[in-house]
Amino acid sequence: MEVKLQPEDIATGDELETGAEEIRATIKILQTSKEVTRWEPYQVNNTLKAQQNIVFFNRVPKVGSQTLMELIRRLSIRNNFGFHQDRVQRVETIRLSPEDQAVLSSLVSSYEPPGVYIKHVCFTNISRFGFPEPIYINLVRDPVERVISWYYYVRAPWYYVERKIAFPDIPLPDPKWLKKDFEHCVLSGDRECKYLTGETREGIGDHRRQSMFFCGHHSECLPFNTPGALERAKRVVEQHYAVVGVLEDLNTTLTVLEKYIPRFFTGAYEIYWNEISRFNPINKNAFKPPVSETVKNIVRQNFTKEIEFYQFCKQRLHKQYSALQLDNKT
Repeated sequence: MEVKLQPEDIATGDELETGAEEIRATIKILQTSKEVTRWEPYQVNNTLKAQQNIVFFNRVPKVGSQTLMELIRRLSIRNNFGFHQDRVQRVETIRLSPEDQAVLSSLVSSYEPPGVYIKHVCFTNISRFGFPEPIYINLVRDPVERVISWYYYVRAPWYYVERKIAFPDIPLPDPKWLKKDFEHCVLSGDRECKYLTGETREGIGDHRRQSMFFCGHHSECLPFNTPGALERAKRVVEQHYAVVGVLEDLNTTLTVLEKYIPRFFTGAYEIYWNEISRFNPINKNAFKPPVSETVKNIVRQNFTKEIEFYQFCKQRLHKQYSALQLDNKT
């Protein structure tokens, strides 16, 4: 299943300004911390650990990854590197068997460097299968906003038109399911919107959390909103990912990508704002009605570990930005 970014998933100007204020506040806190007063870029740059000049973007759905993918495609022309993405699939499996992980590791490593490979899949430790460590990147988004976006994305009429064209034999879903409102789903206690701690769902049907894309293929990653999955996901980010961007902090994300992975992302900020953003007007998805803060707060109560993971990634991004000391340079 190919997941495409819709216009409401792109950060607005107001969101970016709010993000900038949060960055400045976070940097001030980090710089006055008793534990660490200053970082150097090499201390928070896993790009230096890469053993092959291949970027592996195991993109999370509904976090702005389609926009980043388009940005990378344009950068591949400007910066002269290979651009490779997984084909559209009838059923997309994000958790793989060890055998399939080995096949994927071999595929990623088969491309001529420099290059980028993009696929919806859980973190795969390529070095575990005897191949050189690539440069891992990804994006995250506020987990509650993301799950709402996904809820309406899979119910949008154009989504099923595209699926039907690609795979004519796929049956159409029940119209009652298509018309089901997210707020009513939550307030009525519908199983689809309960988000129970420890509950396990397999495959692409488990759209509830983005942390699974970082936790990996281990069975400990399956139960929803659990400490084990959270800690494993955090550890993977710290040990393997060069950059995990944040949709709500897009300016910071683009800056960190440029500075920490310059071979691939030099010019990212310019291309995004002068080409992608300017010529792709931001419009609200007509199929996504507003959701009240009351309902969002109900959902947040069951997303505690997901929210903690999101905040962890956000703080790490800010730390990487702070290490650049750009605010102290003229």
